[in-house]
Amino acid sequence: MHVGKRIGIVIPSSNVVIEPLAMQRSRVSKDTVHFSRLGVVNIGLTEDSLVQFEMREQLSAAQKLCDARVDAIVWGGTSSSWLGIERDEEYCNFIQQKTGTPTTTCVLEMNRKVASLGARRLAIVTPYTDDVHNQILDNYEDLGFPRPIGQNFGGSVSNDFASISPNILGDMIRDVAKASPEVILIMCTNLRGAGVAKDLSKEVGVPVIDSAVATLEAGSRLISSSQ
Repeated sequence: MHVGKRIGIVIPSSNVVIEPLAMQRSRVSKDTVHFSRLGVVNIGLTEDSLVQFEMREQLSAAQKLCDARVDAIVWGGTSSSWLGIERDEEYCNFIQQKTGTPTTTCVLEMNRKVASLGARRLAIVTPYTDDVHNQILDNYEDLGFPRPIGQNFGGSVSNDFASISPNILGDMIRDVAKASPEVILIMCTNLRGAGVAKDLSKEVGVPVIDSAVATLEAGSRLISSSQ
């Protein structure tokens, strides 16, 4: 008999998307999802924005999840997409060492999915300002991908991202799909992209990977591998 396990997810404090999505998905699982929050409101390349992701604060949020004896920890933010993927690798090593709990991140899970598809031509949709968005494209190019096709909304306040309508997000995906990418990434866990990704994958004929969904799937994969 399967005994439910506990997935711990650290999310940006301004995120209002992942928790409702987790509740929807939990109806078909005995596993439970538990949340801790990291103070994140403004997204930019300025020092006051970057300091929000300081590792000491990340550890504090993760340790609070360990009080609930979770079986896995996932960072449910996409910050390494502009800070550099090595930040998530450092995060996993650091948090796992300090807590003894298997740890992964949203972006590492998205990249794992891209690798499993064998995809090289990426398109990336974000809600961010031009400088953050272009840094993301630069980072994926540095990872060895041809420069991704990109479409961004231009926002800097995380609270506002969940207000971007699925229709607008859908139009952004349709637009980048015209360049024939092999996979499309919705890069922000505070975008309401889960339903859009599911519907648009069929419409445009290209896998669309939503970061909020990837966050939850990362946790499920971790606890499954430990059973």
